[in-house]
Amino acid sequence: MKWLLALLVVAVLALHQDVWNWTNKGLVFGLLPVGLAYHAGYSVLAAVTMALLVRFLWPAHLDDQAEPVVAEGPRPEGNHR
Repeated sequence: MKWLLALLVVAVLALHQDVWNWTNKGLVFGLLPVGLAYHAGYSVLAAVTMALLVRFLWPAHLDDQAEPVVAEGPRPEGNHR
């Protein structure tokens, strides 16, 4: 699974270099320039990739050792930091 996700990350990095859209002046749906539409789709792909990385590769021991956050009360008058 790690190799598959590593390959996905490399593919996403390679797809970010969209040199084939630099001179394309067409519109997608008659509204968005091709480059902007491509990067909108790329952003969704990057978000899905990050979700998969967190889901399958996040170290579980980091969640087990989390300390609860305790709010501090007011400090005494003479104890300023």
